[in-house]
Amino acid sequence: MLTLINKEIRSFLGSLIGYIVIVVFLTTIGLMMWVFPGGTNVLDNGYANIDALFYVAPWVFMFLVPAITMRLFAEESRTGTIELLLTKPLTDFQIVLAKYIAGFTLVLFSLVPTLVYFYSVYQLGNPVGNIDVGGTIGSYFGLLFLGSVFVAIGVFASSITSNQIISFIVAVFLCFFCYVGFESISSLEYFGAVDDIIMKLGINEHYVSMSRGVIDTRDVIYFISTIYLFLLLTKTALSSRKW
Repeated sequence: MLTLINKEIRSFLGSLIGYIVIVVFLTTIGLMMWVFPGGTNVLDNGYANIDALFYVAPWVFMFLVPAITMRLFAEESRTGTIELLLTKPLTDFQIVLAKYIAGFTLVLFSLVPTLVYFYSVYQLGNPVGNIDVGGTIGSYFGLLFLGSVFVAIGVFASSITSNQIISFIVAVFLCFFCYVGFESISSLEYFGAVDDIIMKLGINEHYVSMSRGVIDTRDVIYFISTIYLFLLLTKTALSSRKW
């Protein structure tokens, strides 16, 4: 299983697109935080926080993560190596989990450099260090969980097609729907008393909760359950090839 994880990570980092995706992510976040004027610009706001990162990152992740995960199973299906992979001494769920861990590791690689932005704002505070460190840590946990769910969605989308472009489009749509779709549906007048329940089915409700710096077990359970659901769906899609 570790061999498969290392193979996927090396394959991604060994291609130009891997670095392009990470550079685009960091550049987009950097421009929004430091260059482009507006509500996300740290210098314009005059407050020592990096809330802009946690506001912009989910929308960037919505395209970044599918770009990372679109090839995980789709490329295997296109080249026919999926059959060879299934003959390995690994269960279907172990294969899915290995692909997922590799995808999450790559997302983590892209997120770690953003600590430079945190350090910059930490130094710019008046006095130095005048930033809510606890709240920032909680927000980072929320972003990690959100990225984890997006990876699980991306892995699932890659498992149902042999075309990477289709995998990317499906993953972007599912990420968008799971992030804000339920919230939009709950705002309709047709559901009445159950609108709050529908809202809590969406990622954004739980992400915003964790971004306040409070690690609520209900939010953690939601993220873990959603990840498991999409990994289970991926396993089912993978197992269906044997039927």
